[in-house]
Amino acid sequence: MTPPLLPGSDALRAREYAWEARGDAIHFDHASVGPVPQRAVDAVGAFNLKRAEPHRLRAEDFNPILERGRALSAGLIGATAGEIALVTNTSWGVNLAAYALPLGPGDVVLGSEGEFPANVYPWMAAAKARGFTFELLPHVEGAADEATILRRIDTDPAVRAVALSWVSFWSGARVDLGRIGHACRDRGIWFAVDAIQGLGAAELDVGATPVDVLSCGAQKWLCAPWGSGFAYVRDGLLQQLEPPAAGWLAQASSGDFGAFLDYDPTWHADARRFEVGTIPYQDIVGMNECLALLLELGPARIEAHVRALADRLIAWAAAAPGVRLLTPRDQARRAGIVAFVTGDVPGDSARLRAARITHSVREGAIRLAPHFHNTPDEVDRAIAALTR
Repeated sequence: MTPPLLPGSDALRAREYAWEARGDAIHFDHASVGPVPQRAVDAVGAFNLKRAEPHRLRAEDFNPILERGRALSAGLIGATAGEIALVTNTSWGVNLAAYALPLGPGDVVLGSEGEFPANVYPWMAAAKARGFTFELLPHVEGAADEATILRRIDTDPAVRAVALSWVSFWSGARVDLGRIGHACRDRGIWFAVDAIQGLGAAELDVGATPVDVLSCGAQKWLCAPWGSGFAYVRDGLLQQLEPPAAGWLAQASSGDFGAFLDYDPTWHADARRFEVGTIPYQDIVGMNECLALLLELGPARIEAHVRALADRLIAWAAAAPGVRLLTPRDQARRAGIVAFVTGDVPGDSARLRAARITHSVREGAIRLAPHFHNTPDEVDRAIAALTR
């Protein structure tokens, strides 16, 4: 029997990331785009060959692919498949929350400064269209001000929803979803989460962590193709929400391809009601293989591995002269991103590139984001490139 793959193992790298095993590059940029594993490359390639010659397509090349995508997405976050809608990006799920949650004049939605625009502009637009107030609270040292958010939840009856990213894209600060989620649930306040910078690097169980709507594009820490992702809508809330856009497959009657003209606007009872139009099957095929790999490796083991790599970077950044660490040192307050400012950010970024280490510079800081296939030796090579 083939032994199970382990995070960071030679077997994993040889099978899924041969280019990295050869030493072509070190990819520390999962907060921007994750490298697609070989199993997903192969699966997408095989599907696209069928798509190029449509006579080869069979029934199993359609709905079963989507059903598997919903099931795997649900398995990653402790949800049920009926709570999952397949989407093409994080923004779709954010718009779903902004336009479908029961909000209107007099209501306040709390957000935070420092958010990625995908979790700001939809709320701004929806506030203008629907009449509620979207308020961005000042962040504190690169993190959402949880104390102020909790105080507003507790004391301001106008607050009807909270919309936050789980992990900051530029500082790596991680929100305590459980703390804020329970406070929202206790007071009947909606909690919407942008999870794209957390899922894949850290575990999440929505059965234990109260979240009403969660959105996650799969192209970053889930290492899936662009155009794939999912949104979670809590069971019990599903049928209270009117989809913000109508799709021809969102109706319960949509499975009967012999009766298109029998128009029945009744939505699906589950989260499929929020899926709009034809889903990009080839991208979901790739996402499915990536999610299967993550579940095979084990989210808990992945989180421990990523934490160990981040710990190594954190320890260096915290001790290095002239380096200002933006990411919290506390393990519970971060996921996979490590961000820091050096005395020469452009020069140090160039040194990393010269060492073939992919990374990003965001908001004036170098951002490193290692993942399950990376190794401690690669972290040490990044540190060596930064040590002048």
